[in-house]
Amino acid sequence: MWQLWGVELLSVMLKNYFNARATHAIYCTFAFEFFNTMATIKFQFEDQKIESKIFTITKGESVLDIAMDENIGLHHNCGGVCGCSTCHIYIHQGMNSFQEISDREEDFIDRAINPKINSRLACQCVVENDLDMVVIIPDQTALNGH
Repeated sequence: MWQLWGVELLSVMLKNYFNARATHAIYCTFAFEFFNTMATIKFQFEDQKIESKIFTITKGESVLDIAMDENIGLHHNCGGVCGCSTCHIYIHQGMNSFQEISDREEDFIDRAINPKINSRLACQCVVENDLDMVVIIPDQTALNGH
C-alpha cells in the first residue's frame, strides 16, 4: 500500500511539476511576446519650434488616438472617421505598420495641403505590427478644416 501511495504521490508531484513548468513556459512566452511587441512612434514636426516626441505603442491603436492621448497637436475636424483631411501626416518610417490605404482615404489625401507619396490620414493608420515608426506632422497653423 505504501508503495502504491508513493507511486501515486510521485505521479501527482511530477504532474504538478510539469504543469507548473508548462504554465511558467507559457507565461515566459507571453511576457516575451508582450514586451517585444511594444513598438515606438516618434512624432516629428514640420514646425521646427516643436520638439520631437517618442512614445511606446501597442497594436490596435491609431496614430490619431496616440496623438490625442499624448496631447500632440493634430487637427481632426471630422472626429477621426475619414471624413476630412485635417489629420494628414507623413509616414517617414514604418509604412508597413499599417493596413493599406483605402480609396476613401486616398480621396481625402488628395484634398490635403501638400500631399506626398508617404501621406496618410492619422485616423486611418491603425498599428498592425510591432515595427517602430516615425511620423511627420505637417504645419497645423494653415489648416482651415477642409
